[in-house]
Amino acid sequence: MVITLSNGRKVDTESELTSEERHIVQKLYAWASVVDSAAHFREKKREAIQSGWNSSGPVTQRDILRQIIADLEKSVVKRTR
Repeated sequence: MVITLSNGRKVDTESELTSEERHIVQKLYAWASVVDSAAHFREKKREAIQSGWNSSGPVTQRDILRQIIADLEKSVVKRTR
């Protein structure tokens, strides 16, 4: 999957993210469309980062993952205003 960030940067999730990061991004894309607030999204992000993939444990937030999550949070803020 290729994600285009709000700054125009394209992220090829297959080559730029680890499998654990892809799993988190997929979860957070789903949550971003249904949460009712940015606070709720941040809680879901925290849970996803802490539990990892199949409860494998915390996932390190590399810069690219942080950028994707920040973009998702912006979209949540905009949608829930």
